[in-house]
Amino acid sequence: MRVLGFMSGTSLDAIDMAILETDGEVIHAFGPAGERKLSVEIRAVIQAATDQARAWPRGEPEPAVFAEAARAVAEAHLAAAREFLAEHGFRPDQIDMVGFHGQTVLHERPMAERIGRTVQLGEAEILARGLGVPVAYAFRLDDVAAGGEGAPLAPIYHAALARYARLPAPVAVLNLGGVANITLMGEGDLFHGFDTGPANGMIDLLVQARGLGRYDEGGQLARSGQVDAAVLEGLLAHPYFAAPPPKSLDRYDFPMASVEGLSDADAAATLVAFTAAAVARGLDWFDADQQPRTVIAAGGGRRNPAIMQALREALPAQVISAEDAGWRGDSIEAEAFAYLAARTAHGLPISFPGTTGVKAPMTGGKIVRP
Repeated sequence: MRVLGFMSGTSLDAIDMAILETDGEVIHAFGPAGERKLSVEIRAVIQAATDQARAWPRGEPEPAVFAEAARAVAEAHLAAAREFLAEHGFRPDQIDMVGFHGQTVLHERPMAERIGRTVQLGEAEILARGLGVPVAYAFRLDDVAAGGEGAPLAPIYHAALARYARLPAPVAVLNLGGVANITLMGEGDLFHGFDTGPANGMIDLLVQARGLGRYDEGGQLARSGQVDAAVLEGLLAHPYFAAPPPKSLDRYDFPMASVEGLSDADAAATLVAFTAAAVARGLDWFDADQQPRTVIAAGGGRRNPAIMQALREALPAQVISAEDAGWRGDSIEAEAFAYLAARTAHGLPISFPGTTGVKAPMTGGKIVRP
């Protein structure tokens, strides 16, 4: 199948797109990839939906802004897809399927007394009608309903990517988005995946709250500051780190109040150190023979030299960028949802006991046809 995959992350920066040729098991070929920036107006409606989602009591009707945001997200994806396909010489009827993640506005992991809750907004029907192509979507819902974490879902694709690249095990892929998630791959079909902690999310929130832009470009702010060891230890005392994987996060799960008393530079440096230390804490759950020899960093955080340096200092493994492995670091999550769409079409599992904590491998996703 030739599948167009989408990913729009919690940084609210852009829609990532990639075409993948796959049967849902083997990667046969990589098509073009690219991104389209989100407009200020789209970001505003998504942020409003996110703010209301965080205050939304369980059992109450969903906030009205969800419907507005879902339409806006779908229309933005449709416009991006049409422009992207035309730019690369594809007609929509040359695409077999679309993998549409939607925009996450809420993610609550399951607790002892309750199942989790996750919300990805986007009207898949708008995409299916607009492109005339079947759309796979709602990839997380079945897993959450079954008591799983609902995240991360990319590990099965990371495993396929590692096989395609013939990488020797043990190896890990670390995605540095708003939240950081890691996939550890051992011999054969053995793999684990979980969210390690924040990546860009808290740093972005810091920079935006202090009127310093949308993100710490080039890690310059963090590299000019000093880590506050006491604040870092306080962040690492969060109960999330005492829970074994698999586990998942929302980008707002850690309080920004912890760095309020620090200078801009020291706060950024401390949050970078927190990202790296959280990855190291995550790897501590695994035995020596499962520790990766190489960690391949993908996602926007790999472009932050401060984060990459902190990871190299914190981890006992070689840390390289996705490009060093011959991959497209900005497109891996979009590729992953193309791959998951193909798996959904073929009825193959997309979540696993070692990645989301479900009791057995589970299929997932829904398909809407034009």
